[in-house]
Order: sequence, then C-alpha cells, then structure tokens
Amino acid sequence: MTTSTAASRSFRVLFHTLGLSCVGGAIFLQMLVFSGIVGQGYFVAVEKNVVILGFEVVLTVFALVYFVYIYQRQMRSVR
Repeated sequence: MTTSTAASRSFRVLFHTLGLSCVGGAIFLQMLVFSGIVGQGYFVAVEKNVVILGFEVVLTVFALVYFVYIYQRQMRSVR
C-alpha cells in the first residue's frame, strides 16, 4: 500500500467516524428533546456561549453534508 492510498484510507475512516458520530449525537439530542416535550409539554434551550453555539452549528452542517453523501452513495448502489 502506498502512502497516498494509506492517507486516503485514513481520511475516509476519519470522515465516516466523524459523520456517524454527528448523526448519532443528533439522534441522542432528538431523544432528549422528545422526552422534554413529553414530560413538560414544551422544550426550551438557550445557549449563551458563542463558541459552543458556533461549534454546534459547524457540527450540524457537517452532519447534513455527511447525510447527503451517504444518501447519494446508497442510492447509486441501488441502481
């Protein structure tokens, strides 16, 4: 295996690890929100730390890009 191939494989593993982690985190957070709505009838969340809010937005965008990538890959394999 060449260095280029090994680096490409490492990048793909990192990409899928981060992507699946983001999707898993999104599912977990949706479960928390749903349990809050069931328990109280509503859900309120306020984030005042700009760094954390920005990081959450970046992770959300990454999860969306990853989801679209996986969706397209799966749809191509169906044909």
